[in-house]
Amino acid sequence: MSVKKALISVSDKTGLIPFARRLADAGVEIISTGGTATMLKEAGIPVIGISEVTGFPEILDGRVKTLHPNIHSGLLAVRDNEAHRKQLNDLQIETIDLVVVNLYPFKQTIAKPDVTFAEAIENIDIGGPTMLRAAAKNHQYVTVVVDAADYEQVATEIEQNGDTSLDTRRRLAAKVFRHTAAYDALISRYLSEQVGDFLPESYTVTYEKAQDLRYGENPHQRAAFYREPLAGGASIARAQQLHGKELSYNNINDADAALAIVREFAEPAVVAVKHSNPCGVGIGADIREAYQKAYEADPVSIFGGIVAANRPVDRDTALLMKETFLEIILAPDFTEEALAVLTEKKNLRLLRIPSLNESREAAQGFRIAPVAGGALVQDYDVKQLDDADIRVVTDKQPTAEELAQLKFAWKVVKHVKSNAIVLAKDNMTIGVGAGQMNRVGAAGIAIAQAGEKAKGAVLASDAFFPMPDTVEAAAKAGITAIIQPGGSVRDQDSIDACNRHGIAMVFTGVRHFKH
Repeated sequence: MSVKKALISVSDKTGLIPFARRLADAGVEIISTGGTATMLKEAGIPVIGISEVTGFPEILDGRVKTLHPNIHSGLLAVRDNEAHRKQLNDLQIETIDLVVVNLYPFKQTIAKPDVTFAEAIENIDIGGPTMLRAAAKNHQYVTVVVDAADYEQVATEIEQNGDTSLDTRRRLAAKVFRHTAAYDALISRYLSEQVGDFLPESYTVTYEKAQDLRYGENPHQRAAFYREPLAGGASIARAQQLHGKELSYNNINDADAALAIVREFAEPAVVAVKHSNPCGVGIGADIREAYQKAYEADPVSIFGGIVAANRPVDRDTALLMKETFLEIILAPDFTEEALAVLTEKKNLRLLRIPSLNESREAAQGFRIAPVAGGALVQDYDVKQLDDADIRVVTDKQPTAEELAQLKFAWKVVKHVKSNAIVLAKDNMTIGVGAGQMNRVGAAGIAIAQAGEKAKGAVLASDAFFPMPDTVEAAAKAGITAIIQPGGSVRDQDSIDACNRHGIAMVFTGVRHFKH
């Protein structure tokens, strides 16, 4: 077999002319449509118009042009099937050996901030996916190209052998079905969101590969990093790496955790993360002070950690950061002087996220957590602490300073793996208890880490106290105020314990489990 006839109809015309010229020089007849045909003709490449093949004009503003038996029979016919060959001969239909199609720019269209619904609908391609799927189904005989990156290999094989190999056709067919599945996933998501159906009966998502990773959480696990096609705003997927080694799976996971926490703060803030949990969080008058507090919160655990700042990093801050081994520093920007300091460490990864600015920005969309045989899908936890939600339940009222520290600790505990306890004082974390099987165990870890600093500190819990043992531990450590959701059948026991020890306690009515 050999490639004798090709059908080319592309929206993205990158690299098209050199590729089509090589096909024509190899003796391949080219069928084309609309703007693609015009472009090829202007380049001096012989073209057969689609209407010459179908015997029917392009109609309905181009909505119908390739949806015709003369096209799809030529694509779908099984060349080794005698009955198929006879039917084609009787109907005077010629086979098509190569299909080169890419689709209307639906993703780019709906990404525009001012896109109308009508414009989005008009950019849903019908004929293109149909031709691609037909050719891919019949890849035993038909070569199908949806990606300009494959032009070189296809042209070379045709020039050298007159046809592509079956292995090439099979690989390209698989790519086509991935492409059309992703295309349809974007359309279904857009239309579902338009009608407010955010958790429909079937849930289809698509991601685009950003990079291959050396391995996953451990060296024996394969991994790659994918980004959402329409993801915007402050995200690791849209970060610009300015310096350092390639990001690893764990780097990306931890950087995402750090970014989520630092977005909680409007004031200058720095977050240090290890193994997806914050080990130090600080806020200050400027980013240098915030970093100093985040470092002092846990100078041991920050070693080898990920640091996120919500203000540009300047030279003074960079000099402090340079003193400690860090894996990643991410920020809205770095001054030239800061870059000069930090790039002296050749392996330190520096990520710029310009949209990580002074205002808080919550994650958008849904969080997907795979489980064996399925997945859990939920909103991101973007609930903020509104002053109206705070209810003082003890005899003692928190002071203004205690209330400020409680709010600070509450923003952090939301991002600590449950069961979670956070101690805070002087605008910094001083103890973090994460991922424990019981709440008093998490409190014990946080209090032990804080040591003498616990005296006069505040405590935040991500969920209610099932019994007063955590309050008793807090009182013994010298903690003066507690913030927790409330809602336990034994809330009164904890309230009574706080009253006995002169601790102020506020309820939020909001739980922040994180598993």
